[in-house]
Amino acid sequence: MSPSAGRKVGRPRAQERPASGLEPREEVLAAAAELFTTHGYTATSTRAVAERAGLRQASLYHYFDGKQAILAALLEGTVHPSLDVARELVARSGAAAEARLWALCHSDVMLLCRGPHNLGALYLLPEVQTERFAVFHRVRAELKACYGELLVGTERGAALGPQERALRTDLLLGLTESVILIRRADPARDPAALAVATADAALRIAGVPERSLAPLRREGQQLLAAQR
Repeated sequence: MSPSAGRKVGRPRAQERPASGLEPREEVLAAAAELFTTHGYTATSTRAVAERAGLRQASLYHYFDGKQAILAALLEGTVHPSLDVARELVARSGAAAEARLWALCHSDVMLLCRGPHNLGALYLLPEVQTERFAVFHRVRAELKACYGELLVGTERGAALGPQERALRTDLLLGLTESVILIRRADPARDPAALAVATADAALRIAGVPERSLAPLRREGQQLLAAQR
């Protein structure tokens, strides 16, 4: 047997990275997340991403056809988990809509604060407005529709006219995503405290009176605990 007979065939790495246990595609995404959020999307080349991932640049193109494809995958990865949670909460019609709205907002904030890099900041890139990111925008629109459906299910939300309902739905999603800017300004902010405060504020936007916040918060926390 030749010395190379038992060697695993694969694309050669340009340099070694600390063992992460990630597959090469996920290694590329992790490297891009780091570089896009610390050095900037425009200033980061695919060569830099490949080198940070420990791959040759040509090998990176086996997984992604370019930098926009990497960015699209990162963005879609931030909203798909939220949409999964939203769909589940919308379907749980036995719970108060206000509590489900609280739980969705809290979950979204925690997801946006997950991981070492503030990927939500990439939402603000002008490149994201192009057709290349249509899937991201579609999934985000579905997520916003779930916020709207839960709003309509609340006591105060049910009485809103179409224009006011649309405005408050935009405000709810905007409130949740405002943690992106808060986290950028203050990376040390406690995500759990931020999630509770943001979810409470979401119920205020929905017209929930202050005296009702505490029991709805407890119910929302129970809903989240049941999902884990």
